[in-house]
Amino acid sequence: MGERNGKKEFKGSFESTERNSDLQLDSTFLGSTDSVMAPGEVQSIRIFVVTWNVGGKSPHNNLNLNDFLKNDNSADIYVFGFQEIVPLNAGNVLVIEDNEPAARWLSLINQSLNNPINGCSRGLKPTTSLGGSKFFPKPSLKSISKTFRTVSRRKLKSCNCTPLELERKRSKDFWFRCQPSNVSEDGISSEEDDDEEDPNTFDISEISIPESCNETKYGLIASKQMVGIFVTIWMRKELVPHVSHLRIASTSRGIMGCLGNKGCISVSMLLHQTTFCFICSHLASGEKEGDELRRNLDVIEILKNTQFPKICRLPYSRMPDKILGHERIIWLGDLNYRIALSYSETRRLMEANHWDALLNKDQLKIERDAGRVFCGWKEGKIYFAPTYKYYYNSDTYAGDLKKSKKNRRTPAWCDRILWHGDGIQQLFYIRGESRFSDHRPVCSTFLADVMVVEGGLKKKMANSDMKVGAEELLPTNRRYYP
Repeated sequence: MGERNGKKEFKGSFESTERNSDLQLDSTFLGSTDSVMAPGEVQSIRIFVVTWNVGGKSPHNNLNLNDFLKNDNSADIYVFGFQEIVPLNAGNVLVIEDNEPAARWLSLINQSLNNPINGCSRGLKPTTSLGGSKFFPKPSLKSISKTFRTVSRRKLKSCNCTPLELERKRSKDFWFRCQPSNVSEDGISSEEDDDEEDPNTFDISEISIPESCNETKYGLIASKQMVGIFVTIWMRKELVPHVSHLRIASTSRGIMGCLGNKGCISVSMLLHQTTFCFICSHLASGEKEGDELRRNLDVIEILKNTQFPKICRLPYSRMPDKILGHERIIWLGDLNYRIALSYSETRRLMEANHWDALLNKDQLKIERDAGRVFCGWKEGKIYFAPTYKYYYNSDTYAGDLKKSKKNRRTPAWCDRILWHGDGIQQLFYIRGESRFSDHRPVCSTFLADVMVVEGGLKKKMANSDMKVGAEELLPTNRRYYP
């Protein structure tokens, strides 16, 4: 390992990257928690994040995710957030969601991250299935998840904050388990329920790497669907044993504020001794004046109502119940904020490359600057063209060929990635150019500090509030995409 400014960075199996000197070690100890770690070292990890509204289309076997992943195995964690993986019709919203597309996305992601040779990873070989077409088998989301195991058999829902004095008194097996807790609506089952099918419980022993695939680098950590929203997180296998307290919460904000066609899925975890939260959302649609206020309300209600289940009864557990209690937070999704201009004026500014004038009319920027939403959050400067709305399999914006105003959509930056907390730096913020959907995918890579402690936990003497720096970390040499 190399060492800079008293911090150690991952090398070899983890990517080593230079960090700005203004990232403070103190940030690891901030947050509304009841305990702090003993002194340790800060290590850097790379997190690749992508958000993509896929327009209700199921992936085909010729879709190549490397078109925007450009995967060189440089990231330690990959976070994929999809919207509209199924059509948002009454059957999927009111009856039962179709999870076959989610299973297909998992197979494609595994293929891209792990580059299986000669089909050694199960579930990837085309077979005769739906409608007589050649593609993947038709498994359930749970069953296909079992094919993507990691090397560790420790349960991700386990608690690693057991007091050292109790460790000596209890068996090794108990050390990797929380005290039993009740099942909540989006919670984690108790130990007695381990053998039952619970989509929020992730047992690494059930998500194993096929033993013949020794080249596999990444394992599936989390996978959750709510109607059209789908989140999946993959991690370098060397990091997996250091994950604990994995919890998932779903918040519906759709029809009448209670159906899952809109809303979010949030994933909370402890990596070493630093808390992370990833939120994938699909907010209220519409480009009429005032629709941005409905999106603001979605964000406010998500932050207010998202509640992670308690999986540990230790009195000084430092795992937060709410999103903003985490130390490193990334929010991704189709936020649906539009450009507050007419179609013709928007296209005129785009054709003249007046990007700053266009960005000044972006609803999300306007609402954030006014302090009405995402207060204290950061977003990198946008240097790419609007990601919505295109004709399928085309580089032409929908509306350019339409004479009727009824179905015409003004181009907009609907797809966004923001972050909150100290100790996290954005390295790039770009869009992909896949023509699969009427949205373009948006990607970002972050460098995040993680506190690694060998001496365990110690009681916190006084609470401290999370602080967020005011400056934004922006790229400086990114060209606009045509």
